[in-house]
Amino acid sequence: QVQLVESGGGLVQAGGSLRLSCAASGIILSLNVIDWYRQAPGKQREFVGRIRPNGFGGFTPRYDRSVKGRFTIARDNAKNTVYLQIDSLKPEDTGVYYCYAPVDSSAGYWSQGTKVADSS
Repeated sequence: QVQLVESGGGLVQAGGSLRLSCAASGIILSLNVIDWYRQAPGKQREFVGRIRPNGFGGFTPRYDRSVKGRFTIARDNAKNTVYLQIDSLKPEDTGVYYCYAPVDSSAGYWSQGTKVADSS
């Protein structure tokens, strides 16, 4: 059974930083594409970023233009965990963040989500 468990959300001031964690069981993250999404209140879930295995033990990241240069995805293979580092937080970054492991173009595994809120 695949499970993605998130942690690390909370209150952060505009301009601040936060690191979200996505710990997996039942799936080896280093062998899979892992996406990050977020959903603000009243809005649709939107793509934030992705890491894709590069075949050499590392990965290739990709970010939505709205977060590029401020968000960084990292991976700890030993912990089977993927991280989303959020820096220079903007008010529009608030919402519930999810990690997602796609199985195919229409299905995959979602985390339970973790909330990031602006405390300003």
